[in-house]
Amino acid sequence: MEKPSILIIQGNRLDAPPLRTVLEQQGFLVLLTRDGANGLALLRERSPRLVLMDAALPDHSGALEVARQIRKHSAVPLIMLVREGTEAFATACLRLGVADYFSLPVPERDLLSRMTHLLRPAGRTPPESTGLIGASPAMLAVRASIHQVAKSPCNVLITGESGTGKELVARSIHRLSPRQRNPFVCINCAAIPDTLLESELFGVERGAFTGAYMRREGRLKAGQGGTIFFDEIGDLSAYTQAKLLRAIEDKEVQPLGGQQTTRLDIRVVSATHQLLEELVAAGRFRQDLYFRLKVARIHLPPLRDRKEDIPTLVGHFLADLGPAYGKQLAGVSSAVLQALLRYDWPGNIRELRNLCEATLVHATGPRIEWSHLPEDFRKAVGSAIDEPLEERDRLLSALLSTNWNKSRAAQRLNWSRWTLYRKMHKHHIHTPEDRPVSSVTEQS
Repeated sequence: MEKPSILIIQGNRLDAPPLRTVLEQQGFLVLLTRDGANGLALLRERSPRLVLMDAALPDHSGALEVARQIRKHSAVPLIMLVREGTEAFATACLRLGVADYFSLPVPERDLLSRMTHLLRPAGRTPPESTGLIGASPAMLAVRASIHQVAKSPCNVLITGESGTGKELVARSIHRLSPRQRNPFVCINCAAIPDTLLESELFGVERGAFTGAYMRREGRLKAGQGGTIFFDEIGDLSAYTQAKLLRAIEDKEVQPLGGQQTTRLDIRVVSATHQLLEELVAAGRFRQDLYFRLKVARIHLPPLRDRKEDIPTLVGHFLADLGPAYGKQLAGVSSAVLQALLRYDWPGNIRELRNLCEATLVHATGPRIEWSHLPEDFRKAVGSAIDEPLEERDRLLSALLSTNWNKSRAAQRLNWSRWTLYRKMHKHHIHTPEDRPVSSVTEQS
């Protein structure tokens, strides 16, 4: 397997030989130059996976110009290394879409950790990862729950509004479970007509009814040894609920028109956007089936309750969708960030993804600007532009637009650092341990 190539533009003062040695010991192929023009030439000729650049090139303005040229021609992650930086220089770097900014000397562990994250291909997650995007407290709790229930054999009920990612959670549970090598069968209870659902679940023997010209295996049997995912379980009819309960309790299935039963070895994971407790109280969902399904429960929060994850999600969607449109965008402007924070996201993650894709149609330049957003979205948030943000969203806006720099965020809000910490605690906002800096850039 070819080693990832790293370009070091070292300038005059960067202690490049030791850094080169460290990177080569980690398995990287290092390209080294002392000149910005040569660095740009190597970028075009060798296509490195990441660039490390000394801010002293020979001065800060020279480094910014090289960064501007890099970002103009490539979306390669760029890390700036500086000995005597200023806040103005750091802000300029962020505006140019620099992925990260380290003061020298930087601990090797911190630098290598950040490089590993930036070199991870879009859409690829480690085997132990859930694949869920976001470092908000709510999502950290969801990920912890997934890891906890995945290793157990119990049935799981996933709840949450439409578009929050319930199927992704179900697939993560299966992938992290001992059943991962066996089938994952997804059944959308709302998409299959009630008249066909029983034959779909349990199978049908030839001649069982008019039109049954051949024997067909049911979806439950197809998932033998694996996981059956019932999406929108709340839409099952009372008749099918009774049949499903019997199959889960007896752990066997009998096809329509058949006489023989087959033992089932399946794990049931269900999902719904409805409140099953209310359906049970109204007599529309069997209580005994509800308790069978809800041995363990995972609730997915709506996007409006975890808006601190929006920049990370946007960065992920742009990286994932951009190649299909031939575009590589570094992030969003502060005006767009304000709009994203003002919106309530009734369609949740699915709506945000669709917005990012629609934006790619019109986007030009290195980042998303207000004019690139779809007209209907601009109209939806336009009426609220002049209204003040809620305190939590104002705090989030300040933290996100300053790359979680608490001193600068406090200055923007005209708060003391102590007030900022107190408000973060009040609104349950925590600094993520690993955040992609390039997902948001500022504009003046």
